[in-house]
Amino acid sequence: MDEPLAVALKFGFLAVLYLFLLWVVRSAMRDLARYGGSPAAAEPVEVPGPSRRERATPDLRSGVSPRLEVVAALGHEPGTSFDVGEGATFGRSDGADIRVDDPFASSAHARIFSRGGFMYLEDMGSTNGTYLNGRQVKTAERLKLADTIRIGDSEYRYEE
Repeated sequence: MDEPLAVALKFGFLAVLYLFLLWVVRSAMRDLARYGGSPAAAEPVEVPGPSRRERATPDLRSGVSPRLEVVAALGHEPGTSFDVGEGATFGRSDGADIRVDDPFASSAHARIFSRGGFMYLEDMGSTNGTYLNGRQVKTAERLKLADTIRIGDSEYRYEE
């Protein structure tokens, strides 16, 4: 009589184990889709109802030239300005448009690009992350006037 009970308990344990593994895989797939595992994750997230600061920000269709101003960065004087109207890449490599001489920066760290008349910031899978106004960038985020971009100890301000 004990043998059928033992077999039933073994199968029950296996069923619970497989359900747990299925739950882990499903959770991991959701996280990958949310944080860059799918093309849909690269789309910027727009929050309905623009804030007062966003309404005051002109877009690129009005002929404004977007630029980054150095707040603090090794190898650049504070106040140095970079034109990013055509887009730009940040990184330690020589091929980067804006060279970031920072031990916490990756070779190809982040990029700024234009979409729909607005400028966006996107992390390019860097090890230490890119921060916009103190928050880590997970997907492409729209830049607004006076936003602060931080890569390691380097800091830049977005201007138009």
